[in-house]
Amino acid sequence: MTSKEATPESSAEVSNKGSKLGSSYMKLLAASTVSNLGDGIALIAYPWLASAMTRNAVLIALVVVVQRLPWLLFSLPAGVITDRSDRRRLMIVANSARAVLTTLVALLVLGRQGALPGPDEVMSAADAAGTDVFLYILVLVATLLLGIAEVLYDNTAQTIMPSIVDTDSLEKANGRLWSTEQVANTFVGPPLGAALLAVSLALPFFIDAATFFVSVAFLSLIPATVSPKPAVANRPPWKRELVDGVKWLWRHDLLRPLALILGLLNGLGMVSGAVLVLFAQEVLSTSPTEFAILGTGGAIGGIIGGWATPYISGRIGQGSSLMLTLVGGGVTSIVIGLSSFWPVVWLMFAIFVFLAVLWNVITVSLRQAIIPDELLGRVNSVYRFFAWGSMPLGALLGGLIVVVAELFGSREMALRMPWFVSGFGELALIVFAAPRLTSAKIEAARNEAEGAADSPEGA
Repeated sequence: MTSKEATPESSAEVSNKGSKLGSSYMKLLAASTVSNLGDGIALIAYPWLASAMTRNAVLIALVVVVQRLPWLLFSLPAGVITDRSDRRRLMIVANSARAVLTTLVALLVLGRQGALPGPDEVMSAADAAGTDVFLYILVLVATLLLGIAEVLYDNTAQTIMPSIVDTDSLEKANGRLWSTEQVANTFVGPPLGAALLAVSLALPFFIDAATFFVSVAFLSLIPATVSPKPAVANRPPWKRELVDGVKWLWRHDLLRPLALILGLLNGLGMVSGAVLVLFAQEVLSTSPTEFAILGTGGAIGGIIGGWATPYISGRIGQGSSLMLTLVGGGVTSIVIGLSSFWPVVWLMFAIFVFLAVLWNVITVSLRQAIIPDELLGRVNSVYRFFAWGSMPLGALLGGLIVVVAELFGSREMALRMPWFVSGFGELALIVFAAPRLTSAKIEAARNEAEGAADSPEGA
């Protein structure tokens, strides 16, 4: 059964599909954009809050570990929930939960901000600041719950896309979505977050919460007919459905290695990303505003990558595009590790995110095109279990690398070390990935999926 046949639609919604992306897509785009604006604000607010509570690299990395831990623990059941639920309504519930939780974090910070150093004081307290244990524990709990809601929302958002646009338009739709998200997430959000921090440590969290409420409003405008609740009669137990999703992915000759490779990539990325705020503060000597500007490099790269992906993948092939991402990701990480001048890091972020978006648009569109709709939520979640479940482990490793490296060298070299581990690890991964992610194998997987959809058994 094709994705269009799998989900009943109103005649008005059908007319919105085809060459145009449609009104439902625009509402989804708006909801994603505004919530990503809040995420961009949070990119500044949460690391700065963590560095105000403690200067311990492991404790700062632990915040990232807890944020990503739900991808390891909750992504598989989230897939079953996605396939058993009204996907539009599930997204509304998830973002509503994020709005409430973020509001609680904002209130907690507001109540404690008088005891915490301000942004300028954080920089001068490099090794002397103690740990606000009470606030730290509460932030960990809130971060864990926010991570669970994020898993549910993100898995559902990717799963609903084939119900909104035609298969032939998926790469275009995902590219536009990624570009717009990058503008909000890393171009507008972080500088706004830095400006809000200058006013109050709690203000960015209140604005972040507001963006989730607005996102819920946009999601509510998407017609309910786009994603009705699937029939539950005669469905097998949820454990059986979960096993079916795992088996489908593991038996797929392309998606299995793709998930494993992305898992290693994301784990390596978090090795350096978990201690980025300390690297930026102590090695690059950035202020909150300069730290925010660092993210704009990634935003520019992401915008270009989202719009350019169809051209690049068509020009050099999807397999070659994925290899380009691996090479470029490794090189940029190594250059960052060698840098002491933040504009150089800004440029590396631009290149890195450009390549990351190239990878994401190609692989997300591929999954949406070849996974049967009735399995899409579960297989997507299994894929993300492997692809994102490694991130908390990578984040913890990054913090430990800094602590251990400090025993044998300077603090500065210890903060550079995660970037070298990440960069050389990505380059080594090419040996495994190159023979498995070729353009020919990607095209063969697409053709096989189209054949199965058109066959009497598939229909």
